[in-house]
Amino acid sequence: MATQGKLDVLILGSGGREHSLLKACLRSPRVAKVRVAPGNGGMALEAECLEVDAANPAAVLELVRRTHSTFVIVGPEVPLAAGVVDALEAAGIPAYGPLASGARLEASKAFSKDFMVRHKVPTAASETFRALAPALEYVRKQPVPIVIKASGLAAGKGVVIATSHAEAEAALRDMMETKVFGASGDEVVIEEFMQGEEASIMLMVCRDEYLMLPPSQDHKRVGEGDTGLNTGGMGAYAPTTVVTPEVDRRLREEIIAPTLRGLKADGIDYRGTLYVGIMVTATGPKVVEFNVRFGDPECQVLMPSLETDPVQIMEDIAHGRFRPSAVKLRPGATIIVVLAAGGYPGEIRKGDPITLPASLPEGVDIVHGGTKRLPDGRVVTTGGRVLGVVAHGPTLQEAALRAYAVVPQIKFEGCHYRRDIGYRQLRRDGVL
Repeated sequence: MATQGKLDVLILGSGGREHSLLKACLRSPRVAKVRVAPGNGGMALEAECLEVDAANPAAVLELVRRTHSTFVIVGPEVPLAAGVVDALEAAGIPAYGPLASGARLEASKAFSKDFMVRHKVPTAASETFRALAPALEYVRKQPVPIVIKASGLAAGKGVVIATSHAEAEAALRDMMETKVFGASGDEVVIEEFMQGEEASIMLMVCRDEYLMLPPSQDHKRVGEGDTGLNTGGMGAYAPTTVVTPEVDRRLREEIIAPTLRGLKADGIDYRGTLYVGIMVTATGPKVVEFNVRFGDPECQVLMPSLETDPVQIMEDIAHGRFRPSAVKLRPGATIIVVLAAGGYPGEIRKGDPITLPASLPEGVDIVHGGTKRLPDGRVVTTGGRVLGVVAHGPTLQEAALRAYAVVPQIKFEGCHYRRDIGYRQLRRDGVL
């Protein structure tokens, strides 16, 4: 059992986001013990990793009872959409993450767009289709570029920005006919293309109250200068000044306030992370999409940005007693550089041994994503985004220098990474 007054934590997930949450738990004075299910090779070096079908609420509940866990942190979106938090709450076990009713904001892009329209949250104009023929007829009449989205969960990959009508039609056929995203493409959302610069806004929400973490910016394309194929994210940094004080004001008044009012009006008890992906357009901020969990890799730069214990914040939110005014943020900037497997984001190499530095300088850490620990203790590659080097510094330039000094010390076959993470902000800062 957990030490009296302290938490016995179970983290659900296996990526870099969850490794970052594990590190926050290991630092927290609130935590007596922490386990991860299923975890990865790096997490296995720091905590007990257990097998579970995280999308099966009954299996998660059985594991929680077997391990006597007293608090659950749900990392990815699939368990949230499956109702894992609902099952835990019904059993009297507090958990961080929204109920399934709130998770629909990510699980169904059609639901999300309808929510934004009903509650007057600024977003791109769109239409939703469940049949291929009318979708094709509609898209042929729209200007390009145009955005095609599979409505259901697609591990962050169900979005195509089509630059021609032929590309848009091919994307629709892939999603609705070929079923490249399975049932997630049974319904598609076709959106106007928004011009501007994106930012990731992570809110830690407790019904009417919220903490807005420092605005961050992800780098989705595999190549420098945002070229090449889309990925799950090749790096991120925070804060970004694309969210100016005026954008921040409009974001809070025109997006966050009506969203939280809308959730309440719809009877959704939202407690957990709300990730608002925004586009800063010439006419103001607009929502690109909602996610219902921390971004990956954004989580890895936001956890070090909190001076207040993140676990205490998550516990307070789960219990409905959160007061954001008490939270303190660290000054400075944080960056993550993702090291990807050979072939990523296409067919990837797996099973390559990883060599890590014997020690790390102050302010630098390594998080594991696609890794596995073998019985002989070696850690090998097993996923596309293998590792991330996280660095904090007084400025973004200093944080970047610290991260990129460590990156070449990490070795595995086929390793590749972007050398320009944070380049837009560094230009704004007059460094580039």
